[in-house]
Formats: sequence, structure tokens, C-alpha cells
Amino acid sequence: MESQQIKQILMRELPVIIHQDPEVRRLILELSRQYFADRAETENRFDRILEEMRQEREENSRKWEEQNRKWEEQNLRWEEQNRRWEANQQELRAMREEQNRRWEENQKIIQQMLDEIHALNRKHDTTIGALGARLGLYTEQSFRNALRSILEESFGVRVINVVEYDDAGEVFGRPDQIELDLVIKDSVFIICEISSSMSKADMYTFERKARFYEKRHERKADRLMVISPMVSPQAQVVAQKLGIEIYTHAEETAPVFGKG
Repeated sequence: MESQQIKQILMRELPVIIHQDPEVRRLILELSRQYFADRAETENRFDRILEEMRQEREENSRKWEEQNRKWEEQNLRWEEQNRRWEANQQELRAMREEQNRRWEENQKIIQQMLDEIHALNRKHDTTIGALGARLGLYTEQSFRNALRSILEESFGVRVINVVEYDDAGEVFGRPDQIELDLVIKDSVFIICEISSSMSKADMYTFERKARFYEKRHERKADRLMVISPMVSPQAQVVAQKLGIEIYTHAEETAPVFGKG
């Protein structure tokens, strides 16, 4: 009989034999213990597995709790660190705002001081300018009076200060009055400008005033003369170009007329 047939017979008859024959049943149990645990052993093993799982779960829970505690501590440290950082930022912002406020106040004070200095300078400049202009006018008038007195009384020379009105605006580009000093001796006719200072523009203006007077009175001046203690270099160049004589220092002044 082949092994396959034997196996089929055992599979068919063995359950009946185990059920009916205690000895066979006992033998089968003894043989099966070598490969399979009995109920008690199976239950014990199951209990051990459950216990191990319980212990492992508790250990994992403990580890999770420990980890959560560490995370909470870390979060608390982070929160404390953030709180301190925010407090530091607020303090820094307050310091910057205070510094900016003080800087703005200082700038206002400095600007106020500068404004006061500028105002004082303008006041001084105005005062000095007014004094200078007044002194210049007084000096011009004094020199004009002295020149008139000397020339008229000692040399028989007429010194005339004339003021005329330029209706067409030939001199200044608009209608205005002009002032000139005339020096006349017999047939000699000199147009003179006596001033405390002469600039380039002043020199051109004097030449236009002289030509205006010549044209109006149809009389050509023999000489154009400027007498001033301060004549700018640019004005001297213009005077040379226009044929205007300049007397700016005592050592440079020459006699105007010969013997009468």
C-alpha cells in the first residue's frame, strides 16, 4: 500500500479512533506535546505575552510622559527666552526712541542757535552796512565839499554837483535820476565821480551817466575821472578800456590843471 493511501486512511479513521479509544488519544497527546504546547502552557505563554505587552506599554507611556515633560520644560524655557528677548527689544526700542527724541531736540536747539546766529549776523551786517553806507556818503560829501572849497577858493575852479532825470532810461534801463560832479576851469570840462568804492558795474554806470550828460547838453568832456579809495581790479580794467582816469591813492593823484 502506498504512503498516500495510508495517509488518507489515517485522516479518515484517526478522529474516530481518538474519540473511541482513550489509549490512542493519550498517545496522540503525548506525541503532540513535542510540537504543540498544552492549554495551560498556552495560557501561561499568552499571559506572559500580555504582561510583556502591558509592561512595554507602560514603559512607552513613561517614556512619552518623560519626553512630554522635557518638551514642556523646553517650551517653558523657550517662552522665557522669548519673553526676555521681547523685553530686551522693547527696552532697545525705548532707548532708540529716547535717543531719537534727544537727537531731534538737540537738532532743534542747534537749528534755533544757528537761526539766532544768522539773525544776529544779518542784524550786524545790516547795521555795519548801514553805518558803512552812511560813512561812505559822509566821506564822499566831505571830500566833495573839501574839493569844491580848495579848487574854487584857491584855483578859481568851479565844482558843480548836478542831479538830472533820465526820462528815457538810457543809463539804468528805466527812468531814474542821475548824479554827477562837474569840474570846470575856463575851457576845460571834466566829469568826475567821487565814491567810497567802485566796482566793475559802477564803472560802466559812470561812463553811461557821463555820455548821457554829454548828449543832453551837447558838450564833450575833456576827461572822465574817478576818485575813490577802493577800486576793484575788474573796475580798473574797465576804466582803462573806456579811457577813464582813476585816482585811488594819494601817491597816485596828479594835478588836474596847470597854471591858471
